[in-house]
Amino acid sequence: MTMNNQQLFIKKSNDEVELFSFEKLTNSLRNSGANENDIATIITKLKLEVYDGISSNEIYKKAYALLKKHNRIAASRYSLKRAIFDLGPTGYPFERLVGALLNEKGFKTKVSVILNGECVTHEIDVLAEKDKNVYAIECKFHSDKRAASNVKIPLYINSRFLDIQKEWNSNSKNKTHLKQGWLVTNTRFTEDALNYGKCVGLTLLSWDYPKNNGLKANIDTLALYPVTTLTTLNKKEKHQLIDKNVILVKELINAKEKMKNIGISEVRIQRILDEVKQLCEN
Repeated sequence: MTMNNQQLFIKKSNDEVELFSFEKLTNSLRNSGANENDIATIITKLKLEVYDGISSNEIYKKAYALLKKHNRIAASRYSLKRAIFDLGPTGYPFERLVGALLNEKGFKTKVSVILNGECVTHEIDVLAEKDKNVYAIECKFHSDKRAASNVKIPLYINSRFLDIQKEWNSNSKNKTHLKQGWLVTNTRFTEDALNYGKCVGLTLLSWDYPKNNGLKANIDTLALYPVTTLTTLNKKEKHQLIDKNVILVKELINAKEKMKNIGISEVRIQRILDEVKQLCEN
């Protein structure tokens, strides 16, 4: 596949301008599971439609629409980052997603737990236990893709964790050890935030951090896709299901009644479940 030699600059969501890379887009399409023929067709069409100064959002929408025509399952995976933003506006569905991810890794989890600290009480987004060690996890959900978690956030989270840890580990009734605090976000951390987390032993997880083991990599590996990725549901239906506490694609397998209750026909339910099956198997 030959790339266009003409240099194109695109406007990112944070209003910064950067050189557009067809190679980077090709890799994103390939990582979503699109085959080489479909990628070649999409890139050829996009070369006729992109222009200097186009927004990254417009390129995404064009690529997604073309991919959806060729391969719905690849389109679902390609939309993952946007789909997580669409879980908002509250952070609770994101907390459920993080809890499910930890369950798949062998942790027992509880979402939204009130714990006593030495000084004050705290609400913990996810409490996870494995091998008699307990982890207090704070989930920082951003609905704005331009947002980054700066150093103030891990500073605050670590101080809360230390308050809880003192109380937990000094309480003879607790048969487990509160070992570590975690901070998970759906966007990114600033460099200072990462450095602080490493220094104090706070586990940090973002969209692409740690490298090859971030949120995206884990969701793809474990097939823990949110319902907002599905191409067979419209936006209203997705949020109606989220309101009924159906957050993950695989939860739809046992949610036929909930789908009926929001007016989805038997025929469409089968189409939705076919997409669920393919997405989870891939």
